[in-house]
Amino acid sequence: MDNRKFILSLKKGKEASFREAYLNYYDKLINIAKRFNFSVLTPQDFVQETFLRLYNKRELLNEDVLFDKQLFTICKNIIINHVNRENKIIQLDPEFETVQEDPETGIFEERREKLYAFINLLPEQQQKIFTLHKLENLSYKEIAAITDLSEKTIANHIYLASKFIRKKIEDH
Repeated sequence: MDNRKFILSLKKGKEASFREAYLNYYDKLINIAKRFNFSVLTPQDFVQETFLRLYNKRELLNEDVLFDKQLFTICKNIIINHVNRENKIIQLDPEFETVQEDPETGIFEERREKLYAFINLLPEQQQKIFTLHKLENLSYKEIAAITDLSEKTIANHIYLASKFIRKKIEDH
């Protein structure tokens, strides 16, 4: 079944399509979720939430975008939202004032340092735009207002910067 037909059948609520999505993507989503270290929830919790969100928001699926990309984005966003909430709770909880060092934190810190090193290799304009969009979560429109560049130019800079950083990550 092609991507468009599959997504259309999901949007219509076809049970067989949801079953197919679940069977084909469950293990892949578990592997994505296992990359993160959670204090309360398990990878299975995040995958369950992903499929629940997929069902509840199925009308928002885009037939012109690959299904797996949309599904992985849903899962990633659920995880990121949870991590952000967990971090806020930890910051507000006085019992967590002493930061405990765990091996996962070291890995994330190392990856973040590499990312910043790669960002610093970008041309100045790309570096600024990439940072505003990816790290400060500004929209193309907001960045265009700040830089006096068109949204199309902003999109091009982000595309080129992302491509460069992905290549650097693959090479290391």
